[in-house]
Amino acid sequence: MVSAAEQLAQNFRPGTFFKAKELQQRLLFTLGILVIYRLGTYIPVPGVDLGMFESFLSSGTSGGFGDRLNMFSGGAVERMAIFALNVMPYISASIIMTLMKGSVPSLKELDKEGQQGRQQINQYTRYLTLVLAAFQAFGVAKLIEKSGAAIDPGVFFQTSTVITLVGGTMFLMWLGEQITARGVGNGVSLIIFAGIVAELPRAIFQVFSLNSSSSVVSTQLLIFLIVMFIALSMLIVYVERAQRRLLVQYPKRQMARGRQFGGESSFMPLKLNTAGVIPPIFASSLLILPTTLAPLMLGQDGSGASGVATTLLAALGYGQPIYLALYALLIVFFCYFYVPYVFKPDDVADNLRKNGGFLPGIRPGARTADYLSYVLSRLTFIGAFYVAFVCVVPELVIAQNDGIPPSVAMLIGGMSLLIIVSVTLDTVAQIQSHLIAHQYEGLIKKSRMRRRAKK
Repeated sequence: MVSAAEQLAQNFRPGTFFKAKELQQRLLFTLGILVIYRLGTYIPVPGVDLGMFESFLSSGTSGGFGDRLNMFSGGAVERMAIFALNVMPYISASIIMTLMKGSVPSLKELDKEGQQGRQQINQYTRYLTLVLAAFQAFGVAKLIEKSGAAIDPGVFFQTSTVITLVGGTMFLMWLGEQITARGVGNGVSLIIFAGIVAELPRAIFQVFSLNSSSSVVSTQLLIFLIVMFIALSMLIVYVERAQRRLLVQYPKRQMARGRQFGGESSFMPLKLNTAGVIPPIFASSLLILPTTLAPLMLGQDGSGASGVATTLLAALGYGQPIYLALYALLIVFFCYFYVPYVFKPDDVADNLRKNGGFLPGIRPGARTADYLSYVLSRLTFIGAFYVAFVCVVPELVIAQNDGIPPSVAMLIGGMSLLIIVSVTLDTVAQIQSHLIAHQYEGLIKKSRMRRRAKK
């Protein structure tokens, strides 16, 4: 079923975009912010020998630190740039605050206070981002020192590195908020999207180079990968646009002079993948943690590690069966854990009851909330396994070929594909909504001019 907005969007003429000056300004502002972000990924942290640090990452003794974070930071980790931490601390802080809103009574009350309460929660999220970024930045500083890439190791180097990396993360957080408020699309998602897209051509070129220069990537495997990613892209587009529309009915009301008001019906759209790309990002962040902390607690050569710890770290390596199994289970777990905080059936049912709306055949109040929970749980079941399938299957196929470097495999993996397609769809939808609003404004102005001409 195509909505009226989608039908209107399909009838746009090219001249509509050129008339929408506000949309053009928003797009230019967004592009300018993304250019600033990309420039920041090439500004190195002071006091780091970049050549030695790159050798340390490529040697495999970093515990997968560079391979896993490079995908999110757009190559800033291997260059040890000021944006090396990217917005991952902010994403982790946002997820933690979202989960805490459902369990901490004071945060619950703030969330119900409207715009002012949400602003206070956003402020708490920024404070938590600062703490998480400082902790991760200190870990990175210690990792640089253990790699021997610090030109002058010591307290001064650690302090300057922490200040630089934390400042870069907080600046990126601010840039993301500016895109959301004054640009087009979700700022944080677009920053991650820009980092992946910027490094993706290089990864694709390396895969084709491995096919042409050696037998590491066979022609059959290359064709299979191309077909698989085209099919997955079509699946992502189909599922991300899929909705379960619940009919909402509003009763007729008797007004003055015998007039009747209301009686119309509308639809409540429930997305099949309500959680979006948050579950795979959070699952990947948790799997990064053991391999990131290992070089900090152990020596560079692995001294001090017991046999069990060494085996565990090897099992959690990218492409290993235990890694893929935990990755899939964590994605499913976070889909079920995160969705109830994104869509709250009790609040939705209460708002419907206050506005006089009801689902046909369902009593308002608790029965409506139970029915919404019933529908949401089944949608989440499908959405969770869809996200796990899209993220895990490509990595499982790529892991069968040991010749593809992990850094390349992650960039052409399922999670990067899911982020690229999902963010693109969301951004295009926002552009369409701006164009629709601009067209409605034009129609209103024309109707007013006609009324004045008649007078």
